[in-house]
Amino acid sequence: MGGLAAGCALDSLVPEVPAWSENDARRYLLGFCWSNYQRYCPRCRGRKIARLPDDRWRCRRCRYPFHDFSGRWINRGNLSCSRWLQLVRLFAADLLTIEISARLDLAYNTAYKAVLTLRQAITARCGDADGNGDPARARVYARLLAEGKPEREEGRDGDSHVFGIREEDGRVRVRVLPLIRPSTVFCLSVKKVRRAGVTYTDRFADYDALIFCSRQAADGEAEKPGRRKVHLDTTAGFWPYLREKLVKHRGITPERFPLYLKELEFRYNHRNEDLFPTLVRYLCEFMPSRQALPAADTPAGPEATGPRALGPEQGSPVARPSPQPPPPAPGKSCGT
Repeated sequence: MGGLAAGCALDSLVPEVPAWSENDARRYLLGFCWSNYQRYCPRCRGRKIARLPDDRWRCRRCRYPFHDFSGRWINRGNLSCSRWLQLVRLFAADLLTIEISARLDLAYNTAYKAVLTLRQAITARCGDADGNGDPARARVYARLLAEGKPEREEGRDGDSHVFGIREEDGRVRVRVLPLIRPSTVFCLSVKKVRRAGVTYTDRFADYDALIFCSRQAADGEAEKPGRRKVHLDTTAGFWPYLREKLVKHRGITPERFPLYLKELEFRYNHRNEDLFPTLVRYLCEFMPSRQALPAADTPAGPEATGPRALGPEQGSPVARPSPQPPPPAPGKSCGT
């Protein structure tokens, strides 16, 4: 009886998922895809297009055929429009992938791919996802946003990239530091703590902490939890929030750890807002152009892997207002 009561209590905390009709869901999503319902070619941005018999369009300039969701994040995954909205609603409520899979009666792999797509869409909207002129940072994000299993980078030995955390005025900034390797962090004269595969440090340079995920750590590389506290352990802002959420998501791999970090940065900075419309807007945006990865950088000297590689924070992107859903228009289901 205790287990049944606990299960009922848990169900009461889960939000109700509205039953969207497929046409209504499609019209709602198209309102985020096309301003004033005016389509254009995703490849050349030409506005002279022709309707094809199979509900697709063809650009008259570059001859590229496309459908309403071509080139957008929502086009990843074989989900209908109504399923996408239901899944986004549950993701906004911070349900685990396995819980979303059970609630929507989806195969776990299908739900996982959709949730991964949402995390990538969030990461693509972070302030430095374009690299801010840094080829090394651009290469990191290009790998994170690529479809399929991420490649393990040569020389990383199962470690994630190092990130710098800085919180100010109730908002947090998590910035990737592509030229700083975990081996470099272990050589720094700052206190370090390792918890469940995640290593974080005391204050360093302009950051409250450096953090990364690894499969294993050599003896003595990090302080044991509880022996000595670092700055993060004494704060009451982002770190307790991050620590609680990381414990909830068990089994995070170093390759996917950056996506979880960026998701939790997003959730924390929008903790007093309804995440649903923002997530739908991110999902309906175009994916970054598929360009070749920048050439690997060769450090010019010791400063390339030391404290001087930690630059100042970059500005946040300007948020665009969410478009209103368009007038009713015919449609069947999300394209694949």
